[in-house]
Parts: sequence; structure tokens; C-alpha cells
Amino acid sequence: MSTRTYAEKRDFGKTPEPEAQETNQNPWESVFVVQEHHASHLHYDFRLSIDGVLKSWAVPKGVPTEPKVRRLAVETEDHPLAYADFEGDIPEGEYGAGKVIIWDKGSFELLERTEKKIVVALHGTKMKGDFALVRFAGKEKDNRNWLIMKVS
Repeated sequence: MSTRTYAEKRDFGKTPEPEAQETNQNPWESVFVVQEHHASHLHYDFRLSIDGVLKSWAVPKGVPTEPKVRRLAVETEDHPLAYADFEGDIPEGEYGAGKVIIWDKGSFELLERTEKKIVVALHGTKMKGDFALVRFAGKEKDNRNWLIMKVS
């Protein structure tokens, strides 16, 4: 997968975010991170290291920590693996401007992955157990809307 879209949206001379090629992380290591992002609207970014990048979703109402709670998760551009360690202030005028704080981080096991569903076992401080991302039904190929839920 590519982080080209990620790089195109940012001016790395102005933002402290990591550039795509910077990483100390093994591309096969299974890491997840949830970042609290105080941008124009507070939301949480849920990221899974898959295929050598961080697959990413913006979760407007926060990630669920209890079973049976479903939340909208909007798929965003792939981020570089180094972003799993990023905390800081994205300057005003830059894409995603605002404070980014790591809310939770840990490892995960990929239990199922299809075009319409991803199931993982998370081993974090706050997020523990099985979680599912399920793509909304829709015929369009660019459907970016998913539901995220705690399964067990």
C-alpha cells in the first residue's frame, strides 16, 4: 500500500508529523494505536499496522470499549508506521491542525480480514478483547464508512 496521499496532504517543513520513509518499526509487527485528535472537531483516529502501513479510521464519537456499542469509523488515508508513535501539535493552517495525543497503543492479532470486515484481538491498556470493523453496505467502490464495535 502507499502513503502517497498522506504525503501529498502535508508540508513536512511545517508539521512535526513523520515523513513516510521514517520508521523504526518492523513492517511485520502488529501494532495498533488510538490517537485523540483535537482538530476542528475532537475525534479519535484508530490505526492498525497492516501491509506495511497504518490503516486508519477517524472515529468521531470515540472508540467503543463496551460490547454492543457501535460507532461510525470513516476510513482515511494510510499513514506511515512511524505515525504510531506520533504525539504533538499540528500547526494551524496545516491538514489536521490540532493536538494529537496517544490515547491507547498495543499489539493486535488479525483474526479475519475481507474487503468488508476486519476482526482483531487488541492487547492495549484501555482496549482489550476482540473488535470488528464492518464496512457499510453499498455498491460504490469508494465507500469509506465502517462501523467499529467491541465483539468480546
